[in-house]
Amino acid sequence: MNQARRHEIFVRLREHIREPRSELAYDSAFELLIAVILSAQATDVSVNKATARLFPVANTPESLLELGEDGLKSYISTIGLHNSKAKNIIRTCEMLVARHDSQVPRERAALEALPGVGRKTANVILNVAFGEPTIAVDTHIFRVSNRTRIAPGKTVLEVEKKLLRCVPGEFRLDAHHLLILHGRYTCIARKPRCGSCVIEDLCEYKQKTHE
Repeated sequence: MNQARRHEIFVRLREHIREPRSELAYDSAFELLIAVILSAQATDVSVNKATARLFPVANTPESLLELGEDGLKSYISTIGLHNSKAKNIIRTCEMLVARHDSQVPRERAALEALPGVGRKTANVILNVAFGEPTIAVDTHIFRVSNRTRIAPGKTVLEVEKKLLRCVPGEFRLDAHHLLILHGRYTCIARKPRCGSCVIEDLCEYKQKTHE
């Protein structure tokens, strides 16, 4: 996979995916942070259903602390791992109030110090909330990067580092969502829809399908 081919891949993805943005529903950096914490091992659809009920009631660190861990659980009980997520969210709210004047920090180290926030979540916040050209490698991006050979790697971190090196600068801000949405709707896990893929002739996957 050379740079000319990578560039053309992202040109086509950008033309095909006109709105490369998160499918999580949020209206602030804090709401995004909570939604991303909830989205671990859960679908965006299930998170959006829960936050549609939660955010009108509590969408700041203070209001979530007032709601409390048990109160929060009642809104997110349909989401997997809701007990541990509720605990982490309440602890995160306590830290935001105590250390960050109730604001979501825009430094990686400060974000990763929050309970329930790892490197992937920090990358999402930096990219989506603060416009940083980071790439959060989830299962979709990991799969697409390896299948197409855009940035093959054995670990999430290896793929992330390769993407940051090889994604052309003009696409780096949107690469995260271009790859996620391509993986979610076209280059799907069980059987990729190669026949309807806009980058089929550029992709180096050897087991292409005709769908």
